[in-house]
Amino acid sequence: MDTLRARDYIALESRYNAHNYQPLDVVITRAEGVWVWDVEGRKYLDCLSAYSALNQGHCHPRIVRAMVEQAHRLALTSRAFRNDQLPLLAQELCELTGYEMVLPMNSGAEAVETALKVARKWGYVVRGVPDDRAEIIACAGNFHGRTITIVGFSSEEQYRDGFGPFTPGFKLIPYGDAGALERAITPNTVAFLVEPIQGESGVVVPPEGYVRRVREICTRHDVLMVADEIQSGLGRTGKLLACEHEGVRPDVVTLGKALSGGMYPVSAVLASREVLGVLGPGDHGSTFGGNPLACAVAREALRVIVDGHLCERAAELGEYLMARLREIQSPHVALCRGKGLFVGIVLKPEAGGARRFCEALKERGVLAKDTHETVIRLAPPLVITKEELDWALERIAGVLAMP
Repeated sequence: MDTLRARDYIALESRYNAHNYQPLDVVITRAEGVWVWDVEGRKYLDCLSAYSALNQGHCHPRIVRAMVEQAHRLALTSRAFRNDQLPLLAQELCELTGYEMVLPMNSGAEAVETALKVARKWGYVVRGVPDDRAEIIACAGNFHGRTITIVGFSSEEQYRDGFGPFTPGFKLIPYGDAGALERAITPNTVAFLVEPIQGESGVVVPPEGYVRRVREICTRHDVLMVADEIQSGLGRTGKLLACEHEGVRPDVVTLGKALSGGMYPVSAVLASREVLGVLGPGDHGSTFGGNPLACAVAREALRVIVDGHLCERAAELGEYLMARLREIQSPHVALCRGKGLFVGIVLKPEAGGARRFCEALKERGVLAKDTHETVIRLAPPLVITKEELDWALERIAGVLAMP
């Protein structure tokens, strides 16, 4: 098997793996920091970071060491028993973010599902909403995961096609329109689920003041503000949480992806004692959620963010990246948007789609990903240097100059 080439791996995947993705045809075999190498020895700069799961970079030595050491001691107990890592992660995560309680899960979608369940139960237990009448508001253009419930309130038709019937109790409003939120709230509304920046939609940044206005509306109507920070959180936008750019503290926050530095599936829901306190034994759970291996990895991943000043690096380099991108003269670019090292290059409809530009970047040694056909998403690891960013920008400028 060691003699297989890229085309052989691609053929095997095409034959034996479900075709639910259309990846770029690069077969990666190892990685370090911001760089990855394919099976034929070619080197690439990763400008996607596994959708922001790799904020700390590939195979960060401290996180790898924490994972290996913990794997030698204890990997899994289930929540039937206690372990010596979960309490420490809970304490450190709460102290870092200022929340009172945490509920650990595995994937981002599981964290969102957990937040939805908690919001509904809070509505019934604390708010006194009549049984089975709770409503949750979400935004058009959202991406919160792939479960049946979550795709049921997606506005993307492909995500829904063939998967109904869907869970009731959700309504959609336009993203970035605080007035629409106020109009949509009823006495049965228990929560508003929102991304402070919509990632999968193409790094869509709402109008200035939107997140702050959302906080005011939710407070006034006694509705939980639930912020999905799975992509935007943990330093990606230049703050620990993207909501901090407007000085906002949501009632509930979901985290995932970079919570483990890309080494292991770890997610979490953060909230007050009043909100997460509505759950009792047996109400919710996960065999792997809060396992000691995950917790040890997450603890070190958080320390790397803090010790490496990755939030500050993302803020500084993000400003530089945006300024340099806006200097590029290209007939294909409509605008560049984003915050920190979370950037979308929006192409004009006549540009021929973002996929061809991402394929051209790959040939020049830069890995980026198209989203919604017209946007090139750039989200390099936060450990990237200015020199490495310049190297990528030179190639991005060359590709955007293509006919």
